[in-house]
Amino acid sequence: MKLSQAVKPISYVKTHASEIIRDIEESGRVIITLNGEAKAVIQGITEYEELQESLALLKILAQSKKSLEEGRYKPAAKAFKDLRKNWAKAV
Repeated sequence: MKLSQAVKPISYVKTHASEIIRDIEESGRVIITLNGEAKAVIQGITEYEELQESLALLKILAQSKKSLEEGRYKPAAKAFKDLRKNWAKAV
């Protein structure tokens, strides 16, 4: 289903909940309107989980970029050397 077809007024949601769940399986999401204005999105669990994973990856990338810009990094060879050294101490 096209996103434009996934827009439903709140009155439709109230009377067709099970049909909306089926629509979500097809389109991934349904946009709910109130007085003709988009107010909410009902989203399938798979799409929600994918979105959360994408946001987590973007956050990691942003943090990595910030660390790099602030000079808080070390070459990979040194990082692995430090890991081996710390692991040897723990064993």
